[in-house]
Amino acid sequence: MHAISCCFTARPQPKQRATVAESLIAEFNVLIRQHTQMNPLLSQHSPDRFMRDLRQVLSQGRKRIGLLIGAGAPLSVVQSDRPLIPALKELTKCVMAKLDDADQATLEILCMELGDEPNIEDLLTRVRQLSLAIGVAKVHGLDGDGYKRIAERICDNIGSIVNQPLPESETLPEPENPYMQLVSWIGGTTRENAVEIFTPNYDMLLEQAFERAKLPYFDGFTGAYKPFFDPPSIEDDTLPSRWTRVWKIHGSLGWELYNDTVVRTGDSSASMLIYPDHLKYDQISRQPYSALFERFRRFLMTPDSLLICSGFSFSDAQITAVINEALSANAHTAVVAFQFGKLEDSKGAVELALRRPNLSIYAQDAAVIHGIRGDWRLDRFDDREWLEIRNTYWRSEKANDRGKFTLGDFRCLARFLALTRAIGVATEPVSGNVTSTSESTHSKAHVGLEEGGQDA
Repeated sequence: MHAISCCFTARPQPKQRATVAESLIAEFNVLIRQHTQMNPLLSQHSPDRFMRDLRQVLSQGRKRIGLLIGAGAPLSVVQSDRPLIPALKELTKCVMAKLDDADQATLEILCMELGDEPNIEDLLTRVRQLSLAIGVAKVHGLDGDGYKRIAERICDNIGSIVNQPLPESETLPEPENPYMQLVSWIGGTTRENAVEIFTPNYDMLLEQAFERAKLPYFDGFTGAYKPFFDPPSIEDDTLPSRWTRVWKIHGSLGWELYNDTVVRTGDSSASMLIYPDHLKYDQISRQPYSALFERFRRFLMTPDSLLICSGFSFSDAQITAVINEALSANAHTAVVAFQFGKLEDSKGAVELALRRPNLSIYAQDAAVIHGIRGDWRLDRFDDREWLEIRNTYWRSEKANDRGKFTLGDFRCLARFLALTRAIGVATEPVSGNVTSTSESTHSKAHVGLEEGGQDA
């Protein structure tokens, strides 16, 4: 590789040092990519190295950690060989089946207009747009109020399907319940900063898990009779760090509008759900959504923060835009996305990671780390303890099977997190592939796992 040399005639000031450091890092990254392109054999990543670094950070409780839990996470809770909450395609079929013939006929016309097999979110988008736009005029035999009533019935049916109780330990033991394992990890470590969970999901599985484990959380609501959303409290960090923050950035079951205020009712009403791009932007900008998205931006803009994504496909345009903008503006925040399936199945996430080196994508067969795409390559070592730890993130079905990285499955990720607390951090394995101190430090920098960080 090329050599990089710099000479200084005078001691640079702090801002100058930051500028020089950033330019050196940028030049170094370019050289890495050039060297990798010239030698394709170097386009490999070690899951052992990165998981060792991640385990260390997660167990110490010093770093500011956030979780983005997408729609893929509830699919990991299986009852009677079926997901507890269906995926979007299946949810669309279930909601349509619950509507009467007249509603189905109207939605079938809208499906033909939208084309490309629209899902229930797309249909709700169209229905709500019509309810807001046409007033007393009629489209397909319905005026604005008619479409408003269809939207309400759609939301009621979504609520009846999605409002599922978290399985009890008798039917799904806690070691197999990913939500209980997740909160077990959160509550099992003393932390300097509260864990923040951001989710577009509107089910109540997270809330049930925290309450079953008797662990405190805060979601922006205050009160007892009809808890109301209090935007200033979203910005307040005076609550103890043991209080996990749970931010439902697309709304939640049980939210409704009462006297111009969003309140939490505790029932399965779904009237305050919002979906990607389905309302005018000014609707998104209203409370509580503007406060919740601003909190998301603020977390990502805080130096030395780590956001772990699970079950998130990067198809939500607004959430992805916030991540993109924050990673561009703040080089000291890292996002690690565990994707279900192969790397080629996450094209949108990969394209973003190739532009933003502080976004890492971990798929079953390969990864994009520090802007470099590479296949997984296991390290060679004889450390029995670490071989046991490897089983928490890597699985081989057969003796000659290359194996696959498993943390794209929310169930596997939750278990990995829980065992991080239970087992503790193992020392670096004795490997046939010797890793120098500088290379180990660089591997942490790949995923933003170095402790400490730059001042804002």
